[in-house]
Amino acid sequence: MHLDRLMIILEAVGAAGRSVTPAEVQKMTGLPRPTCYRLLQSMREQRLLDEPEQGRFLLGERMVRLGLMGQSDPDVIRAAIPSLTEAAKIFGEAVFLSRYRNMGVEIIHVEPPRDAKRSFVHPGLGFRPLHACSCSKVIAAYADNDFQKEIFNRPMKMYTGFTKNDAKALSLEFETIRQIGYAECIEEIEVGVSSVAAPIRLGKIGAPFSIGATGPIRRFTPERRSEIGLELSQMAKKVSHALQVHYPVSA
Repeated sequence: MHLDRLMIILEAVGAAGRSVTPAEVQKMTGLPRPTCYRLLQSMREQRLLDEPEQGRFLLGERMVRLGLMGQSDPDVIRAAIPSLTEAAKIFGEAVFLSRYRNMGVEIIHVEPPRDAKRSFVHPGLGFRPLHACSCSKVIAAYADNDFQKEIFNRPMKMYTGFTKNDAKALSLEFETIRQIGYAECIEEIEVGVSSVAAPIRLGKIGAPFSIGATGPIRRFTPERRSEIGLELSQMAKKVSHALQVHYPVSA
């Protein structure tokens, strides 16, 4: 496949803002009909394009993922700030926004509770491993099987005596996360500290972002973690919607 022709087709499909037929693509690009049809099928096979209904094409999940990964931190934070501020006010705890990056997850913004009348835990910005911390596990749980196997095959550092570094245990936990819709971290990164996070899911491409809350284990009881997880799940949907206004993806 010739790169210049691929780019011409991708730009045409993206600019259309809707699903398009091969005939429409051929007209927009001016490419020879056989070439256009052949490239459309090859790009669909590589998930550069999706075919939501027979004979109609949209930008594929791989292209959408690339677009979202290229979205700057300030843009993502801007979309999430209303939900982060609301969550910090409701929970009275620090709330944080994370994104997948370089085989790990990075906390890119922390929203502290306003007018806090008690001490709270600030998680700090920066890297979190994919096998530990709620913000990481909830992203990994919605990744495909090959990605998860790559996590399991890498060395998994023990941060505390509660860190899970067993592939079977993590696989079972990922399944539970998908069932309940949020992840928990109970002293896996730091003794005495717990967190809960929900996935910011975007169509079929998984969850490249997450929203979480953290606090001392004495306040993050099982009942409280469940309440926070369910609330964060609803807030994550709002953030997802805000992001998809700029980067629409197929459901």
